[in-house]
Amino acid sequence: MEIVVSVTSSRLSQFPGGPLELFVYGTLQFDAVLKALLGRIPEQSQVSAPGYRAAALEGRVYPGLVLRAFGGSAPGLVLLDLSKEEWRILDAFEDERYDLHEVTLSNGQLGLAYVWPGGDVRDDDWDAAEFEERHLTEYAARCARLAPRLVAGEPKGE
Repeated sequence: MEIVVSVTSSRLSQFPGGPLELFVYGTLQFDAVLKALLGRIPEQSQVSAPGYRAAALEGRVYPGLVLRAFGGSAPGLVLLDLSKEEWRILDAFEDERYDLHEVTLSNGQLGLAYVWPGGDVRDDDWDAAEFEERHLTEYAARCARLAPRLVAGEPKGE
């Protein structure tokens, strides 16, 4: 399913007619986080991003998608049915720390992904199971606190 997004974000406006399914590889893979931010869980499909990895970031509980030096693939999901408003909310949530790029997915399709531009990248990959066990409940609660500001078009404030 292709979605055309026409919102005010300069990042999203770079892709006026392309395939705008969102590849998520970190905290947005978790239903609790999506539900807190969007009020629902979008339709999803498991895919990966060949040539990338979800890197652990220094001092952060969330990862950054970075190019992988040798083979491999970042596992994740593609969110298939995001509305324009949901795109706007997620774009504000990811804020300017990330760059939005088109990536080729393991299913051969193109999708958009928030890519980490560099800095604070650790050598190890992000551990989704560890995040789920140690941080998910608190992180989802934080997302629920942020959601009203994002819906109102205000910055995260954090």
